Amino acid sequence: MARFWFCAAGAGFFLGFLVLHSRFCGSPVLREFAFQISWRTEEILYRLDVNWPNYSEYFTGTTFCVAVDSLNGLVYIAQRGDNIQKVLVFTEDGYFLRSWNYTVDTPHGMFAASTQYEQSVWITDVGSGSYGHTIKKYNSFGDLVQILGTPGKKGTGLNPLQFDNPAELYVEDTGDIYIVDGDGGLNNRLIKLSQDFMMLWLHGENGTGPAKFNIPHSVTLDSAGRVWVADRGNKRIQVFDKDSGEWLGAWNNCFTEEGPSSVRFTPDGKYLLIAQLNLSRLLFVAAPPVGSIGNCSVISSIQLADQVLPHLLDVSGKTGAVYVAEIGAKQVQKYVPLNAYFPS
Repeated sequence: MARFWFCAAGAGFFLGFLVLHSRFCGSPVLREFAFQISWRTEEILYRLDVNWPNYSEYFTGTTFCVAVDSLNGLVYIAQRGDNIQKVLVFTEDGYFLRSWNYTVDTPHGMFAASTQYEQSVWITDVGSGSYGHTIKKYNSFGDLVQILGTPGKKGTGLNPLQFDNPAELYVEDTGDIYIVDGDGGLNNRLIKLSQDFMMLWLHGENGTGPAKFNIPHSVTLDSAGRVWVADRGNKRIQVFDKDSGEWLGAWNNCFTEEGPSSVRFTPDGKYLLIAQLNLSRLLFVAAPPVGSIGNCSVISSIQLADQVLPHLLDVSGKTGAVYVAEIGAKQVQKYVPLNAYFPS
């Protein structure tokens, strides 16, 4: 028995050494091995900020999406409903600033693009009205700047560009745009556009094979130049090279119960945050090393109350705070990391 416990302790020490060595010494072989086992040895903890926002009475509809302008400390929220303001703007501290409703029909997803040269917010619109089936760009005060797609007309065309229930987008600092088009509509595709809205590459077919989709619902990028797509209906995440569009792999082992509805990385790039809508659950997953996709390894999770239904989320690039748009609870909640994770 003593020999058993000695061997067990030795094995534990060896695994711990490999993880630490991979972290601090940068060995690619050990780093790959540590990626496979690190979910057993680490955890990340967030806590709910119960005081955000300062006044929740502004949530008067169904909150579908949220976007963070980290440079200016702003949080944009889009909600659905009749005779309400569709877009709300808060500070990251929770103070309400303004709202607007102009040209917004039925918002689904949004992205705040913020550089030293430009601040804007993009909204995907899945409505059937005169501004439906489009992706619209606004300035921070709600002035309409740009419309992508054919307003009020759904379709599959590329010239002119048409959408059908565009789900979400991600805008790089370069201005390049990644769009997932097909929240249950005619299209199931991932599109990359240049900053002047020229088509760079496209994956656009319904199916279960590589680079095919069934309700592509969310898209994000990592610092290694990889595009991550929540392929919700296929219960997986697919990964592509951002420059060539080459398919790099997929994760499906974390999604046996339900597919992912939202994906975003933490500012340090170590963790991928995933929302699962009908399970009312948030997952914190270890990001794989450069050059490998590996398997999905869950570090930690947050189980929300039944029927909260987290739809889409975003992360502050400065603080690491996570903002979750909940269509069941009809609110946006803020989760903040422990100081040990993101020291101020």
